[in-house]
Amino acid sequence: MKYLEEFQDPGLARRLLDEIHATVTRPWALMEVCGGQTHSIIRHGIDQLLPEQVELIHGPGCPVCVTPLEVIDKALAIAARPEVIFCSFGDMLRVPGTEGDLFRVKSAGGDVRVVYSPLDALETARRHPDRQVVFFGIGFETTAPANAMAVHQARRLGIGNFSLLASHVRVPPAIEAIMSSPRCRVQGFLAAGHVCSVMGTAEYPRLAERFGVPMVVTGFEPLDILEGVRRAVRQLERGEHRVENAYPRAVREEGNPAALRMLAEVFEVTDRAWRGIGTIPGSGWRLAPAYREYDAEHRFEVGGVRTEEPAACRSGEVLQGLLKPHECAAFGTVCTPRTPLGATMVSSEGACAAYYLYRRLGTGAAAVTGVTGATGVTGKEATSVG
Repeated sequence: MKYLEEFQDPGLARRLLDEIHATVTRPWALMEVCGGQTHSIIRHGIDQLLPEQVELIHGPGCPVCVTPLEVIDKALAIAARPEVIFCSFGDMLRVPGTEGDLFRVKSAGGDVRVVYSPLDALETARRHPDRQVVFFGIGFETTAPANAMAVHQARRLGIGNFSLLASHVRVPPAIEAIMSSPRCRVQGFLAAGHVCSVMGTAEYPRLAERFGVPMVVTGFEPLDILEGVRRAVRQLERGEHRVENAYPRAVREEGNPAALRMLAEVFEVTDRAWRGIGTIPGSGWRLAPAYREYDAEHRFEVGGVRTEEPAACRSGEVLQGLLKPHECAAFGTVCTPRTPLGATMVSSEGACAAYYLYRRLGTGAAAVTGVTGATGVTGKEATSVG
């Protein structure tokens, strides 16, 4: 399949769904750890088309959502400094800190700019040698290589007024933490294809074996996700727990060697706090000692930040897959995309934002029809929650 439309083919989707229905004999709970997959699932009503026995649990797959409140508050403090040009991707500007967000800093006179690449921020530093330029580098393994390259280039070109506020997280330790929780109900994983396109699949067999769960690498279009579910359910029904690559057009077992070399040079593994979850050992990256001078936390000495999450926000439970977004009392009332209590509502990949956009507004049933090309489905009834 070479064209995007083919990954949304209603006939193929129907056949995959029929096979899933024919295979499943008991309840199974699968978790996707990717905000893009979550939005695709909710947008196209995939969870409502699956058999009643198959539950999709939304994990901590949104990089914006898991960025800890402490780091957001450090970003606000740095961005408010008069000598700083603070550069960020647009989806971070409305993420709430303890008090305010980057938009509020900008409205108060802070020089906050939206960029589309860390190299754009590096170019800003080159053009403004009299200012300190900070790039807010967040995300999973997917965005880390580009941020590492920006720091590498800054040192190579001698651009000393550039620094990185880094909050990178790694997926395999998060999966390990989820499976180690006594409250965990997950029996299989849909692994994020973009993460594996960088890192490969070498870290997953150990987890599949240790916890006895199948792990299927999948893409982001409806057919990708349905194929991932089909393979995971087939393994579960057979009592298997292997790593399967259902996204071979983008993922190789060894990953991207050039990206891995850049990560190994610029970053080192560290413990990292996840918003709403807590600290997960070995789950993040920070700048290696050779690049520490480009670390914005080190350069601006932002410490002693005291944080406080809104009492009504239950995004931590949403991120752990313990709560569906619409089960939170604040959902759609005091917490909306315009007035978010937590990052899961404001982020373009957040589970709460997906539920608000695609279900509360009553678009779920239409989206299901668009995927399958059929109004009569054998799976769960397609309804909105609002």
